Amino acid sequence: MKSSAGRVRRDAQVRTLCLMGIEHRIRADGKVVVLRSHMEQVLGVTQSARKEKEIEPDWGAMYRF
Repeated sequence: MKSSAGRVRRDAQVRTLCLMGIEHRIRADGKVVVLRSHMEQVLGVTQSARKEKEIEPDWGAMYRF
C-alpha cells in the first residue's frame, strides 16, 4: 500500500485514499486494502496499458516423465 498512497501510517493512507477518491476497506487485522480494478479505473489505466500475461500450456511437460 505504501507505493500507492505514498504513506506508511494507516491513518495517513486512509486520508490520502479518500482525497484521491479511491474506495478502500479496513481488514480485521487493521490493514488498508484497495481493489486493483477500482484504483486503475480511478487513475485512468486502460486495458491496453496493462500488460496481460498470455497463458500458454507448458508443452515441454508432456514429454517429461
